[in-house]
Amino acid sequence: MMKEQRFELDDSTIKFLDRCQEYGFQNPGEVVITALQKLQLSLEADNLQESATLYAEIYERDRELQELTEAGLEEWPKE
Repeated sequence: MMKEQRFELDDSTIKFLDRCQEYGFQNPGEVVITALQKLQLSLEADNLQESATLYAEIYERDRELQELTEAGLEEWPKE
């Protein structure tokens, strides 16, 4: 379900949206939706990268965790 949302944009953004068909979009709303979806994906990727970095830092400092990981890999079935 689509909901309507109102917000203000500056003149240069309005001019860009007015040219949306030059970029392959059917209407300004499609541009806004696409831009917001890309922003959301980017922010989620940033959060994932931040989590991965934190886990890597923890792993680097935690010798016991490293040993558990190595033990688990040794037990992993080999083909």
